[in-house]
Amino acid sequence: MNADWRSRYDLAVEAARAGGDFAHAIYDQTFDARDIEVIRKADNSPVTVADRGAEQLIREMVTKHFPADGFLGEEFGDQPGSTGFRWIIDPIDGTKSFIRHVPFWGTLIGLEYNGELIAGAVYIPVFKQMYHALRGNGAYLDARRIRVSDIGQLSDSILCYSSIGWFTRAGRQQTFLDLYNQTWRQRGYGDFYGFVLVAQGSAEVMLEHGVNPWDIAATKAIIEEAGGRFTDWDGGDGITRPDVLATNGKVHDKVLEMLRT
Repeated sequence: MNADWRSRYDLAVEAARAGGDFAHAIYDQTFDARDIEVIRKADNSPVTVADRGAEQLIREMVTKHFPADGFLGEEFGDQPGSTGFRWIIDPIDGTKSFIRHVPFWGTLIGLEYNGELIAGAVYIPVFKQMYHALRGNGAYLDARRIRVSDIGQLSDSILCYSSIGWFTRAGRQQTFLDLYNQTWRQRGYGDFYGFVLVAQGSAEVMLEHGVNPWDIAATKAIIEEAGGRFTDWDGGDGITRPDVLATNGKVHDKVLEMLRT
């Protein structure tokens, strides 16, 4: 095992937990009053003091140990490094859920080396669950090894998605409905949660639109180490497009075929 990879992976898990617990304290404090202060960014998406505080905490933890590493974060942007390592941070994936006290939000950290994703950590503070993976070492939920399902037919598959509104805005509402009608069950958990359900074998397809690299870097690493596939809607391997498909691998080509038509 590459020692440089391993030490950063261990820190990614630790930092995701610390950032998530920071945000969770604010989530708990405001649960009854529901008075989380919300600021609107230029694209009208919401951000809170919890988002910014959690990302700042994570950056400080990483910089203490690896001061020359780079960052890409949702709240504080791109900071180039000189080591080849880049930390891709989403301090609260699911801010809209966080604001409304819906428990499906998490702290995500993806780790790149020379442009290739090598690790991911996804922490769900409300459930105290940590999904994590390092290339070549498998994917885990806490200490339990996880793998994608063996289901090979869409008619037996569970489809996860965020919101049908994204597909409407992308001009792909009918494509989504066709896929919806071909699958066994459909669940609109949204954000990161559908991805980790695919990784642990509880769902077969997570279809998403409107994402950024920090939304998917960590989950891509976990799904691939769990034996699944993670691409854009044309089958490409990058994380810079707004459209993404994650599956158990066995139904991937069929979904891509539907998306391409």
